[in-house]
Amino acid sequence: MNEKIKIKTKITDKELIILFVNYLAQNGWQEITVNDLPDERNRNTSDIDAIAGPFAIEHSSVDTIPNHRRDSDRFLKVVKELEDEFRSVLPFRLNITFPYEAINVGQKWPKVTAALRIWIINEAPKQENGSHMVRGVPGIPFVFHVMKKDSNHPGLLFGRFAPNDQTFPIRLRKQLDRKIDKLMPYKNAGKTTILLVESDDVALMNDGIMWDGLRSAYPDGIPQGLDNIWFADTSIPEEIIFTDMTKALIR
Repeated sequence: MNEKIKIKTKITDKELIILFVNYLAQNGWQEITVNDLPDERNRNTSDIDAIAGPFAIEHSSVDTIPNHRRDSDRFLKVVKELEDEFRSVLPFRLNITFPYEAINVGQKWPKVTAALRIWIINEAPKQENGSHMVRGVPGIPFVFHVMKKDSNHPGLLFGRFAPNDQTFPIRLRKQLDRKIDKLMPYKNAGKTTILLVESDDVALMNDGIMWDGLRSAYPDGIPQGLDNIWFADTSIPEEIIFTDMTKALIR
Protein backbone atom coordinates (compact mmCIF):
# COMPACT_ATOMS: atom_id res chain seq x y z
CA MET A 1 0.00 0.00 0.00
CA ASN A 2 1.25 3.48 -0.83
CA GLU A 3 0.81 6.29 1.66
CA LYS A 4 0.52 9.78 0.19
CA ILE A 5 1.49 12.68 2.45
CA LYS A 6 -0.70 15.75 2.41
CA ILE A 7 0.96 18.93 3.70
CA LYS A 8 -1.52 20.62 6.00
CA THR A 9 -2.08 22.70 9.11
CA LYS A 10 -2.78 20.68 12.24
CA ILE A 11 -5.92 21.53 14.23
CA THR A 12 -5.47 21.73 18.00
CA ASP A 13 -7.25 19.40 20.42
CA LYS A 14 -9.22 22.29 21.92
CA GLU A 15 -10.31 23.53 18.49
CA LEU A 16 -11.49 20.02 17.60
CA ILE A 17 -13.53 19.72 20.80
CA ILE A 18 -15.23 23.05 20.11
CA LEU A 19 -15.99 22.03 16.51
CA PHE A 20 -17.43 18.73 17.74
CA VAL A 21 -19.71 20.46 20.25
CA ASN A 22 -20.82 22.87 17.51
CA TYR A 23 -21.59 19.83 15.35
CA LEU A 24 -23.75 18.37 18.14
CA ALA A 25 -25.51 21.73 18.50
CA GLN A 26 -26.39 21.66 14.81
CA ASN A 27 -27.60 18.06 14.95
CA GLY A 28 -30.22 17.78 17.64
CA TRP A 29 -28.67 19.48 20.68
CA GLN A 30 -29.61 23.10 20.14
CA GLU A 31 -27.88 25.70 22.29
CA ILE A 32 -25.34 23.21 23.63
CA THR A 33 -21.92 24.77 24.23
CA VAL A 34 -18.66 24.04 26.02
CA ASN A 35 -19.28 24.83 29.68
CA ASP A 36 -15.98 23.72 31.18
CA LEU A 37 -12.52 22.49 30.20
CA PRO A 38 -11.56 20.39 33.23
CA ASP A 39 -8.11 19.36 32.02
CA GLU A 40 -7.24 23.00 31.40
CA ARG A 41 -8.64 24.11 34.74
CA ASN A 42 -7.36 21.22 36.85
CA ARG A 43 -3.58 21.41 36.67
CA ASN A 44 -2.94 19.01 39.57
CA THR A 45 -4.25 15.78 38.03
CA SER A 46 -5.17 14.52 34.58
CA ASP A 47 -8.81 15.21 33.73
CA ILE A 48 -11.21 15.00 30.78
CA ASP A 49 -11.18 17.58 28.03
CA ALA A 50 -14.64 19.15 28.16
CA ILE A 51 -18.09 19.38 29.69
CA ALA A 52 -20.83 20.43 27.27
CA GLY A 53 -24.38 20.37 28.61
CA PRO A 54 -25.13 16.74 29.60
CA PHE A 55 -21.94 15.42 27.98
CA ALA A 56 -18.51 14.64 29.43
CA ILE A 57 -16.08 14.52 26.50
CA GLU A 58 -12.59 13.05 26.27
CA HIS A 59 -10.41 13.25 23.17
CA SER A 60 -7.78 10.82 21.93
CA SER A 61 -5.59 10.78 18.82
CA VAL A 62 -4.55 7.40 17.46
CA ASP A 63 -1.73 6.17 15.24
CA THR A 64 -2.85 3.81 12.50
CA ILE A 65 0.53 2.11 12.74
CA PRO A 66 3.04 2.33 15.61
CA ASN A 67 4.73 5.75 15.91
CA HIS A 68 2.98 6.98 12.78
CA ARG A 69 2.88 10.64 13.83
CA ARG A 70 6.55 10.61 14.89
CA ASP A 71 7.65 8.97 11.64
CA SER A 72 5.48 11.27 9.52
CA ASP A 73 7.03 14.31 11.20
CA ARG A 74 10.52 13.06 10.34
CA PHE A 75 9.45 12.33 6.77
CA LEU A 76 7.99 15.82 6.32
CA LYS A 77 11.20 17.42 7.61
CA VAL A 78 12.96 15.85 4.62
CA VAL A 79 10.39 16.33 1.84
CA LYS A 80 8.12 19.29 2.62
CA GLU A 81 10.35 22.03 1.25
CA LEU A 82 10.92 20.02 -1.94
CA GLU A 83 7.17 19.56 -2.55
CA ASP A 84 6.73 23.30 -2.04
CA GLU A 85 9.71 24.16 -4.26
CA PHE A 86 8.78 21.94 -7.21
CA ARG A 87 4.99 22.11 -6.99
CA SER A 88 4.61 24.32 -10.09
CA VAL A 89 8.06 23.97 -11.64
CA LEU A 90 8.31 20.47 -13.09
CA PRO A 91 6.88 19.98 -16.60
CA PHE A 92 5.83 16.41 -15.69
CA ARG A 93 4.23 14.53 -12.81
CA LEU A 94 6.78 12.93 -10.48
CA ASN A 95 5.83 10.63 -7.61
CA ILE A 96 8.70 9.62 -5.32
CA THR A 97 7.96 6.89 -2.78
CA PHE A 98 10.25 5.89 0.09
CA PRO A 99 10.32 2.71 2.16
CA TYR A 100 8.24 3.49 5.25
CA GLU A 101 11.19 3.50 7.67
CA ALA A 102 13.65 5.19 5.31
CA ILE A 103 14.04 8.35 7.41
CA ASN A 104 15.76 7.52 10.69
CA VAL A 105 17.55 9.11 13.61
CA GLY A 106 21.28 9.36 12.89
CA GLN A 107 20.84 10.46 9.30
CA LYS A 108 21.64 14.04 8.35
CA TRP A 109 18.20 14.98 7.07
CA PRO A 110 19.16 18.32 5.44
CA LYS A 111 21.79 16.44 3.41
CA VAL A 112 19.18 13.91 2.28
CA THR A 113 16.95 16.81 1.20
CA ALA A 114 19.84 18.42 -0.67
CA ALA A 115 20.70 15.14 -2.41
CA LEU A 116 17.08 14.66 -3.45
CA ARG A 117 16.97 18.19 -4.84
CA ILE A 118 20.05 17.51 -6.98
CA TRP A 119 18.55 14.25 -8.26
CA ILE A 120 15.22 15.90 -9.11
CA ILE A 121 16.91 18.73 -11.02
CA ASN A 122 19.58 16.72 -12.83
CA GLU A 123 18.29 13.15 -13.15
CA ALA A 124 14.48 13.21 -13.09
CA PRO A 125 14.23 14.91 -16.52
CA LYS A 126 16.33 12.06 -17.99
CA GLN A 127 14.01 9.34 -16.70
CA GLU A 128 11.62 7.71 -19.13
CA ASN A 129 7.92 7.84 -18.30
CA GLY A 130 6.91 4.91 -16.14
CA SER A 131 8.03 3.14 -12.97
CA HIS A 132 11.64 3.01 -11.76
CA MET A 133 13.55 1.81 -8.69
CA VAL A 134 16.42 4.21 -7.99
CA ARG A 135 19.52 2.98 -6.17
CA GLY A 136 22.90 4.30 -5.15
CA VAL A 137 22.18 8.03 -5.27
CA PRO A 138 24.97 9.85 -3.38
CA GLY A 139 23.64 11.25 -0.11
CA ILE A 140 20.45 9.15 -0.13
CA PRO A 141 20.95 6.05 2.08
CA PHE A 142 17.99 4.04 0.73
CA VAL A 143 16.38 2.82 -2.47
CA PHE A 144 13.31 4.76 -3.61
CA HIS A 145 10.58 4.30 -6.20
CA VAL A 146 9.81 6.84 -8.91
CA MET A 147 6.74 7.11 -11.11
CA LYS A 148 7.03 9.68 -13.90
CA LYS A 149 4.28 10.59 -16.34
CA ASP A 150 2.93 13.38 -18.49
CA SER A 151 0.04 15.09 -16.75
CA ASN A 152 -2.25 18.09 -16.87
CA HIS A 153 -1.32 18.50 -13.20
CA PRO A 154 2.48 18.40 -13.19
CA GLY A 155 4.47 18.64 -9.99
CA LEU A 156 6.12 16.59 -7.27
CA LEU A 157 4.45 14.30 -4.73
CA PHE A 158 6.20 12.25 -2.06
CA GLY A 159 4.84 9.14 -0.42
CA ARG A 160 5.85 6.10 1.62
CA PHE A 161 5.12 2.42 1.29
CA ALA A 162 3.00 1.54 4.30
CA PRO A 163 4.16 -1.39 6.43
CA ASN A 164 2.02 -4.44 7.15
CA ASP A 165 0.82 -4.00 10.76
CA GLN A 166 -1.88 -6.06 12.49
CA THR A 167 -1.56 -4.54 15.97
CA PHE A 168 -4.03 -1.67 15.56
CA PRO A 169 -6.93 -3.15 17.64
CA ILE A 170 -4.56 -4.04 20.51
CA ARG A 171 -2.95 -0.61 20.55
CA LEU A 172 -6.34 1.07 20.16
CA ARG A 173 -7.80 -0.67 23.22
CA LYS A 174 -4.73 0.01 25.34
CA GLN A 175 -4.95 3.72 24.56
CA LEU A 176 -8.71 4.09 24.83
CA ASP A 177 -8.98 2.18 28.10
CA ARG A 178 -6.91 4.90 29.76
CA LYS A 179 -9.24 7.55 28.38
CA ILE A 180 -12.35 5.66 29.50
CA ASP A 181 -10.94 5.49 33.05
CA LYS A 182 -10.90 9.30 33.08
CA LEU A 183 -14.55 9.40 31.99
CA MET A 184 -15.76 6.95 34.65
CA PRO A 185 -16.24 9.49 37.50
CA TYR A 186 -18.36 11.67 35.22
CA LYS A 187 -20.44 8.65 34.18
CA ASN A 188 -21.02 7.88 37.86
CA ALA A 189 -22.02 11.51 38.39
CA GLY A 190 -24.77 11.24 35.76
CA LYS A 191 -23.06 12.67 32.68
CA THR A 192 -23.33 11.05 29.26
CA THR A 193 -19.76 10.15 28.40
CA ILE A 194 -18.30 10.57 24.92
CA LEU A 195 -14.91 9.46 23.68
CA LEU A 196 -13.85 11.36 20.54
CA VAL A 197 -11.20 9.39 18.64
CA GLU A 198 -9.23 11.43 16.11
CA SER A 199 -7.06 10.46 13.15
CA ASP A 200 -5.47 12.82 10.62
CA ASP A 201 -4.09 9.93 8.57
CA VAL A 202 -5.21 10.66 5.02
CA ALA A 203 -3.90 7.41 3.58
CA LEU A 204 -4.21 4.59 6.10
CA MET A 205 -7.37 5.40 8.08
CA ASN A 206 -11.05 5.81 7.29
CA ASP A 207 -14.34 5.20 9.07
CA GLY A 208 -14.47 1.57 7.92
CA ILE A 209 -11.02 0.78 9.31
CA MET A 210 -11.87 2.54 12.58
CA TRP A 211 -15.20 0.66 12.84
CA ASP A 212 -13.47 -2.71 12.36
CA GLY A 213 -10.69 -1.73 14.75
CA LEU A 214 -13.15 -0.83 17.50
CA ARG A 215 -15.14 -4.06 17.06
CA SER A 216 -11.94 -6.08 17.33
CA ALA A 217 -10.67 -4.05 20.28
CA TYR A 218 -13.89 -4.51 22.27
CA PRO A 219 -15.36 -7.92 21.32
CA ASP A 220 -17.47 -8.01 24.50
CA GLY A 221 -19.26 -4.75 23.75
CA ILE A 222 -19.13 -1.19 24.96
CA PRO A 223 -16.95 -0.88 28.10
CA GLN A 224 -18.27 0.33 31.42
CA GLY A 225 -17.89 4.07 31.79
CA LEU A 226 -18.51 4.84 28.14
CA ASP A 227 -21.83 5.83 26.56
CA ASN A 228 -20.81 6.98 23.08
CA ILE A 229 -17.73 6.85 20.88
CA TRP A 230 -17.19 9.10 17.85
CA PHE A 231 -14.56 9.18 15.11
CA ALA A 232 -13.14 12.54 13.99
CA ASP A 233 -11.47 12.40 10.58
CA THR A 234 -9.17 15.45 10.50
CA SER A 235 -7.13 14.44 7.45
CA ILE A 236 -8.55 17.50 5.66
CA PRO A 237 -8.65 20.31 8.27
CA GLU A 238 -11.05 22.34 6.14
CA GLU A 239 -13.52 19.45 5.99
CA ILE A 240 -13.53 17.57 9.29
CA ILE A 241 -15.94 14.63 9.41
CA PHE A 242 -17.54 13.38 12.65
CA THR A 243 -18.96 9.83 12.63
CA ASP A 244 -20.85 8.15 15.45
CA MET A 245 -19.15 4.77 16.06
CA THR A 246 -21.17 3.70 19.10
CA LYS A 247 -23.01 0.92 17.27
CA ALA A 248 -19.66 -0.72 16.47
CA LEU A 249 -19.42 -1.59 20.19
CA ILE A 250 -23.01 -2.70 20.78
CA ARG A 251 -23.49 -6.48 21.00
